[in-house]
Parts: sequence; C-alpha cells; structure tokens
Amino acid sequence: MIDRRHALAGMAALFSAPLFAPIARAAGLAGAAPRPVVSEGPPSVQVFTPAQRRLMTQLSERVLPTTDTPGAIAAGVPGYIEKLLADWALPAERIPILAGLDGIEARCRQDYGISATQASPDQQDGLLTAAMNAQFGGGAAFFEAFRQLVITGYYTSEIGMTQEQEYLPVPGEYHGDYLYSKVSKVYTA
Repeated sequence: MIDRRHALAGMAALFSAPLFAPIARAAGLAGAAPRPVVSEGPPSVQVFTPAQRRLMTQLSERVLPTTDTPGAIAAGVPGYIEKLLADWALPAERIPILAGLDGIEARCRQDYGISATQASPDQQDGLLTAAMNAQFGGGAAFFEAFRQLVITGYYTSEIGMTQEQEYLPVPGEYHGDYLYSKVSKVYTA
C-alpha cells in the first residue's frame, strides 16, 4: 500500500526553494500537529472558479505532460491540488495560486487576445515561463508553489510511483555487482 503522507515527506528534499506550507503541513513537516488525513471525498471547500479549475488542469499537464508515461491529468493531479488547497491550506496560502491563475489569464488576453484555456500548448508554456521569470505581478510566487503542487501530486500518486518510477514495497535480494548501465528507472520505497 502506498502511503501518500510518507511519500510527501520524502518529496520535501527535492525542492531547492522552501516547501509550500500546505504541502509541508499535509506531510506533517510544518511543526504543528498534523490534522488527520482526509484523502477520500471531495474538497471541503470550493477553491477554484470553473474557469480557474480548467486553467489549473491544463497548466498542470504542461508542467508534467503525457509522454511515454501518463501525465498530470491522468495521475489525478488537478484533484489533488484542489483537495490540498481546500483541506490543508489557510485562506491566505491560496492567494498566490488564485492570483497567479488570474494573472496568467490576464497576460494571455493581453498577449494573444484569447482566454488562457484556449491558448495553444506553446502559448501556455510561454505563460508559465513568464510567471517563472516574474514578468507579471505574483508570477514567481505562483509558479514555485504551483510547480511544487504538481510535482508532489504526480510523484505521490499511484501512477507517479508505479509507472514513472519503479515501486518496490519490499526490495528483492542484494546484487552488489549489478551494472549501473542496466538501471532504467529510479526506485522508490
């Protein structure tokens, strides 16, 4: 059985920036006593408007697109993001995400004259790059938090742990002479 909280705690070391507070809180790393994990059911509050939800979904797939393995949408990342923001984020901690989505929408309308959900994948990549490079207000704060949400959502999902990585709940026997050139995936436990 894959334990998402354990996987979240392991993910914390991957980010060079400070961990987005709701992720740290959900992993039990925030210093405060963690709340009980509620992984089933819908989010406790509605975080996104329908337009923001569509945009967040499309942008999550731009961060981790489908290649030879399933992407963010197939791994359930958009639902994870909304659940985490609804149940683990303080209202003020949602602001960078919501403001960033609104900033991307405004920038897309300014640059391309269309809604960001109608933008091409290349245009959406450009919008994410503009956010990453702080080319509009709140863009950098949005990008770092959003990137962390997408990556933790993906790599703590069943798809991320079993199809992108090799999941070995109980490692097999030790082979000290195993050639590194034969390793094809990163192993997690």
